[in-house]
Amino acid sequence: MLGESEAAELLSFLSPDTRPDVKGHTTGSILGLSGHRDGCRFLRSKPDLLVAVFALTSDPSIAIVKDCYYILINLSADETLHQVLVTDVKVLPVLLKKLLDPEYLFSDQICSILSNLTRHTKTCKTVFKVLQEDVGLAQLVDIFCTEDYNKKAKHHYLGPLLSNLTQLPEARNYLMDKDRCVIQRLFPFTQYRASVVRRGGVVGTLRNCCFDHAQHEWLLSDAVDILPFLLLPLAGPEELTEEENEGLPVDLQYLPEDKKREDDPDIRKMLLETLLLLTATRAGRDTLKDKSVYPIMREFHSWEKDVHVTAACEKLVQVLIGDEPEQGMENLMDVDIPEDVEVKLKDADAKEQVELEKEQEEMRQEEEERRKKKSDEEGTDKEQESGLIR
Repeated sequence: MLGESEAAELLSFLSPDTRPDVKGHTTGSILGLSGHRDGCRFLRSKPDLLVAVFALTSDPSIAIVKDCYYILINLSADETLHQVLVTDVKVLPVLLKKLLDPEYLFSDQICSILSNLTRHTKTCKTVFKVLQEDVGLAQLVDIFCTEDYNKKAKHHYLGPLLSNLTQLPEARNYLMDKDRCVIQRLFPFTQYRASVVRRGGVVGTLRNCCFDHAQHEWLLSDAVDILPFLLLPLAGPEELTEEENEGLPVDLQYLPEDKKREDDPDIRKMLLETLLLLTATRAGRDTLKDKSVYPIMREFHSWEKDVHVTAACEKLVQVLIGDEPEQGMENLMDVDIPEDVEVKLKDADAKEQVELEKEQEEMRQEEEERRKKKSDEEGTDKEQESGLIR
């Protein structure tokens, strides 16, 4: 790892008036550092270096700006860097201002950084506060929903950003304000085939909103009609009886033979979890039963191969076909679970969580290796390029 003198030397090379080739070598070196955990922790202790890197996101050289943004993406993926980036480097106002620019070349990188910074509640609250002051959540949704808002960017990572923001009750309340009609604009993206990131972000957002059971009746009402948008990605081409079809929402009746289901298992699981949340109240259960959700789930269960998704489907089916809870226990979110049952549920959840964490750690290690390989390759490319300059 670099010492103090090497860090000071790097900092001296990040001045705006440093020769472009020297700046490029320096940002390339820092990009390599940011590609693994130890490098990120070293950079965390050097806020002056990070301030200089962030300043170079306005450099005339596109290659240098690109390096700097990928450094920030790597750093923002590490939770221990969040406070440094937000408090010391003060990235938020600048990033949000640039995100609004429909001509800005690096808007997608900004979306990735903001998505990373909002993964954990503490920084998420800070981002939401600055966002509301400088931009407004409605405008963020507007950018997300406006095709070609920026012809140089896709803005797919605004989906995970919205999902992260809706961890917060105040963000959910804003999206579900009955006078603004904001959440309805997100519904079509549950089937947005061009990006799994966008689809997953929107489904995560809707799931978070459904934790507010007081809103369930409104969400399922004709005024909002969330149900078809949650069911369509789970519905397949199987033939249902005429009676079953007629009970379904119109958009799900007599689907074509080439109808395909959502191909990402994590998104399928989130859709099922969202439907399960909507069954927490008596009104929600009645609506899902009246709208013939069970036949869709029956066919889905026969088709599904992923064990975790199958388990989520079975939980939903049990509620749909089970007897109604006794009087006073109609709202499942308010029910007191017997202690022995709660222990068993916690044990099952703990086992599932261990498996999930194991999978996530394997994915994190693979991602870290990929980043390191990419950084090494970029470093080699720059060395080869510099060998041609005399």
